[in-house]
Amino acid sequence: MTQISPTLNTARLQLRPFGDSDADALFSLHSNLRVMRYWDAPAWTEPPRAERFIAACGEMVAAGTGTRLAVDRRSDGMFIGWCSLTRWNPQYRSASMGYCFDDATWGQGYATEAGGALLQWGFDSLELNRVQAETDTRNVASARVLEKLGFVREGTLREDCVVNGEVSDSWVFGLIRREWRGSPVPSRTA
Repeated sequence: MTQISPTLNTARLQLRPFGDSDADALFSLHSNLRVMRYWDAPAWTEPPRAERFIAACGEMVAAGTGTRLAVDRRSDGMFIGWCSLTRWNPQYRSASMGYCFDDATWGQGYATEAGGALLQWGFDSLELNRVQAETDTRNVASARVLEKLGFVREGTLREDCVVNGEVSDSWVFGLIRREWRGSPVPSRTA
């Protein structure tokens, strides 16, 4: 069986399974109103929410439906966000990609670097054929990350999210294996 919770290394990042010690940093990330501005759920207000998120990550791996990996900057070991492949369907060879990064790291290419490493692993190890991602239409920076990774915008989900009374649309992006340009192969440990 394919290991569904890898540790991946890139030039600047380490992607690794979440641990209990990540709860405080994860809560800080998801309680940041700027980070959560275009998210499909409100910012967290209760620290135990981070513990439930980490537990859900383990349950997803145990069920074999996906992985959500913490992203640390290798230079200082600081947790800067996470990247995921979820809703893995081995029959259809498909998954959905998501990511969330601390606003202090925006514009530095970390989401693209982490996403590229995880996609490479997904296409190689999970033998994915298609990866889908969605982003709020107002989140142009996230759309750019997906386009840099080779995703193609396929459509718009009109008024698909209502968060704190605010209605928003989402763009749907898709990446097909044969269109994947690849990224430098990350070194894998564990």
